[in-house]
Amino acid sequence: MSEHRTCQNCKSQFTIEPADFDFYRKIDVPPPTWCPECRYMRRLSFFNERVLYKRKCDLCSKNIIAMYPADSDLTVYCNSCWWSDAWDPLSFGRKYDPTRTFFAQFRELVRAVPRVCLEVNYPTLINSDYINHSATSKNCYLIFTADYCENVLYSSILANDKDSMDCIMLGESELCYGNINIGKCYTTHFSEDSNSCRDCYFVKDCTGCDNCFGCMGLRNKRYHIFNQRYEKKEYEKKIKEFHLNTHHGLQEARKATLSFWLTRPHKFIHDRMNKNITGDYVYNSKNARDMFMVRGAEDCRFCQILTLPSTKDTYDLSIWGNGVQRVYEALIVGEGADQVKFSMRCWPECRGVEYCDLVMSSSDMFGCVGVRKKQYCILNQQYVKEDYEMLCGQIRKDMDANPYVDAGGRAYRYGEFFPQDISLHTYNESYAIDFFPLTREEAEQRGLSWKELPGPSASPTLRGNTIPGDILDTPDTILDDVLECGTCLRPFRLVPAELSLLRRFGFPVPDHCFYCRYKQRLERINPPRLHARQCAKCGQDIQTPYSPERPEIIYCERCYNSEVA
Repeated sequence: MSEHRTCQNCKSQFTIEPADFDFYRKIDVPPPTWCPECRYMRRLSFFNERVLYKRKCDLCSKNIIAMYPADSDLTVYCNSCWWSDAWDPLSFGRKYDPTRTFFAQFRELVRAVPRVCLEVNYPTLINSDYINHSATSKNCYLIFTADYCENVLYSSILANDKDSMDCIMLGESELCYGNINIGKCYTTHFSEDSNSCRDCYFVKDCTGCDNCFGCMGLRNKRYHIFNQRYEKKEYEKKIKEFHLNTHHGLQEARKATLSFWLTRPHKFIHDRMNKNITGDYVYNSKNARDMFMVRGAEDCRFCQILTLPSTKDTYDLSIWGNGVQRVYEALIVGEGADQVKFSMRCWPECRGVEYCDLVMSSSDMFGCVGVRKKQYCILNQQYVKEDYEMLCGQIRKDMDANPYVDAGGRAYRYGEFFPQDISLHTYNESYAIDFFPLTREEAEQRGLSWKELPGPSASPTLRGNTIPGDILDTPDTILDDVLECGTCLRPFRLVPAELSLLRRFGFPVPDHCFYCRYKQRLERINPPRLHARQCAKCGQDIQTPYSPERPEIIYCERCYNSEVA
């Protein structure tokens, strides 16, 4: 029987369904006290993806880039030192004190154990020092949440991509620029929600298309502009008339494209090759409900940003996947993990892990930080199996009898994810602000931390109209210049790989900084929540991420398939 409960955080009502209770019983956890949206926001507040700082490694003194500022009271090691045998995580172990709350003791431990500067699988990277939460990549720069990439720049949520830049949600693609949610594409630019396309510009919801421009909802078409068919020579002539090698040409093309897209029907969600799913941006999944940006999930619910399949029998996992199962309320867990609960950054092959952070290749762990290749540890202290199991049982009981209570009066018993005041990042440093934007005043009213983020110190040498507007007129010396962002006025530079790709694409150098370009792409992605709406054609009630006040024409699946697919 379903139960309606009040979220401990936002005070809204949410429903726990019979299938949810079955899952909680199966993995032996109590039902949640926070609603799904607040749980997602809470997890993301522990992850800093792209606010990076210059500082020194606290072990070898090398200059590094890190997620933690130089004035932080944390000990931060470069990747080489953190992954080495030069320090022992168990040396920070401590005995559990039953007179104090578990989370108070974990908070002290997480601030004492050295942090790794960037969350990457360091041994799998080649010439990719400036990336975060990534693995198995070569010659990459400022990419995030990415795996198996080569020569990819300024992009995020990636898998198996090459020679691309300024993309988000890109998979199995090559020579792509400025895209959102595309897969298996080649030389496709400024496009969205498309698959298996080649030599296309500004296409949306297209599959198997070749040499198309500004189109939407096409399947296996060639030489179309705004859904109108042209002969090859006429098509090529018209494409040249757009002057995509210039800022002005790109701006006019984007403006015309966005207007045209609003005249075409949009499917109520983004999905492909699924069975029994709900959510948005869900692909190759089965029996997966309330999912967001997910590939290859089965028997899951409330998960987000699962970039690599597969994920099974899992609730409330944010980021990654890749052969995991039986995970609950976790952040950045992947690569064969099994039975991981209330934990962060646990991989590979972690098993039986609860309330841990940065635990690698370990099993039967409770409340540990930075431990690698160990078993039966609590608060970084190792036990024999019998003592470990007995103490874990005691801690769970103590967490219920003596819960941690934060400044907002929220109680954290066994079964809750970490309290947000344990996070090592302020709210505006964290990934949460991308999907749950707040002002400083709103964040502080909710008891969330905030800080003024430092900006670059360099002075621009090129501003506004002095930035070359045509890639054909752009000299190599621009690599020595400091450009000024046309939106936030932040100074930024080009890197050689970027200029090389732009010349291959034939597009002008950007006149907006990396951060503003990312925000522009993010604004084109649907927020992770569903709304009640009616199909614009048949009037059927649907649940869709397109809120009723938005201007898009939204069709239910049946109407969309009859007219588009």
